[in-house]
Amino acid sequence: MTTRLEHNTAATRYEIYIDDTLAGYADYTETDGDGTRTRDLNHTLTFPEFRGRGVAAQLVEYALTDCRDAGFAVVPTCWYVEQYIGDHREYADLVA
Repeated sequence: MTTRLEHNTAATRYEIYIDDTLAGYADYTETDGDGTRTRDLNHTLTFPEFRGRGVAAQLVEYALTDCRDAGFAVVPTCWYVEQYIGDHREYADLVA
């Protein structure tokens, strides 16, 4: 089983593929105002056949790391992203 994570900038989402099949994604909207660049991670979805395997956690970790590396603050509108940050305090500094 191979896992591939991608940032699909054209679709403004992060994607996770398992064996070249889209297993889930995390949508975001981006703003750049007052000198603060922000990504609102507003929806995370794992397709039913991939649930229970930690797919969403891998995806959100990838998204948060990418946001940090690109200099974005994060608005965790998605309940799962908010919960993930609460459980992984190393990402708390990203919250706008």
